[in-house]
Amino acid sequence: MKKKILVTLLLAATASAAFAGPIEEQIRFRQSAYSYLSWNTAKIKKQVVDSPETFNKDYVAAAANAIAAVANSGLGELYGPGTDQGTGWKPTRLKAEFFQKKDEVTTVANNFNVAANELAKVAATGDKAAIKDAFGKVTESCKACHDLARIKE
Repeated sequence: MKKKILVTLLLAATASAAFAGPIEEQIRFRQSAYSYLSWNTAKIKKQVVDSPETFNKDYVAAAANAIAAVANSGLGELYGPGTDQGTGWKPTRLKAEFFQKKDEVTTVANNFNVAANELAKVAATGDKAAIKDAFGKVTESCKACHDLARIKE
């Protein structure tokens, strides 16, 4: 029975890694997703933090929806074994310890998903103060992940 479970787990892990693609592809997709996330985060920051006089509800809502889409896209599949080494568009900055901190990583990822979804919901209302608060929670969740899993440049 234990042997069947082990074989099943190994097949599932292999299938998941095969679906996500080779290490370099996982890193490229991951880097692309985070670049897109960063671009949309910058749009919101400009309109609710840096230059609130430029606020456009529709533009902010679209950026918030893009952030939520990235958060809900299944990014975890792009963190296969070995993706702490290698190059996508540039060398990965994933700390090797990432794979030993599964519980912490799960908590940080879940916090990001919750914050991103809440931001999208709040952005649809157009309430600038509420958007700014929700946006702060998203950026806090981003920082928590960077602190936990990203090699500083």
